[in-house]
Amino acid sequence: MDDGMDVFLGRLDPDMCVVTAAADGERAGCLVGFSSQCSLEPVRFVVWLSEVNRTFRVARFAEFLAVHLLAPEQRGTAEVFGGQTGDLVDKFRQVRWRAGYGGAVVLEDVEAWFVGRVLARVDGGDHVGFVLDPVEWGGRDASGGPVLRLADARTIEPGHPVD
Repeated sequence: MDDGMDVFLGRLDPDMCVVTAAADGERAGCLVGFSSQCSLEPVRFVVWLSEVNRTFRVARFAEFLAVHLLAPEQRGTAEVFGGQTGDLVDKFRQVRWRAGYGGAVVLEDVEAWFVGRVLARVDGGDHVGFVLDPVEWGGRDASGGPVLRLADARTIEPGHPVD
């Protein structure tokens, strides 16, 4: 990558989130660093999933995805979803979860979460963007504290290949 772009990207410290998917009797989830609100009215949110990730393979057939924010002290949950691959382990045996709207997988004990209906899938290179229409949400006190950021998760070794 161009050195100038490395400098720019190195200064970013985005919120990290866990995205979960359920389809055809399978569950998957991963730690995501590429996500953002992408529309004000109506509210829309986009999460970008790596094409080499098991979560992508499940999400491409899912009607709903769930997006979860973690507190910095929830690094253990981030390590489960970022440092392990669902190809080898059942991540959901390591956390508390429940079925949400449309059968989405909602993690318990997170700072905030929402379930979104997948409206579109957008090619973005080695990631695919899932544009979501929020249909259910919840979490702790709305004034909550800080959320897990890239700087908090930078040392988590990816559970799947990144190239």
